[in-house]
Amino acid sequence: MKFTEEHEWLREEDGVMVVGITIHAAEQLGDVVFVELPDEGTTVSKDDEVVVIESVKAASDILAPVDGEIVEVNSALADNPSAVNEDPQGEAWFFKMRVSDASQMDEFMDEAGYQKFIS
Repeated sequence: MKFTEEHEWLREEDGVMVVGITIHAAEQLGDVVFVELPDEGTTVSKDDEVVVIESVKAASDILAPVDGEIVEVNSALADNPSAVNEDPQGEAWFFKMRVSDASQMDEFMDEAGYQKFIS
């Protein structure tokens, strides 16, 4: 698992990258009340706004961590956005993407690096 400075996590699964937010990010957001997901098949560039999250505290955007194509979204979050607070690094992933340039993954932190980053 890799982590970004924007508090996203990325995990490779069957040749695609699964993307979600970290436990730390979910705690900072507070109770999530709405999640707007991208359309499957959308091509994105690194730092494009991909997901909108609204919580009782604020609205926040999830950015594309790398260039690629959205191949699947977690549509269960539309009906149950609070899952983001319950299991942010598990069942509450946002989207899966096929990465265009795997070398972009090299800039991200491992878990130890992320823990140091947030402390």
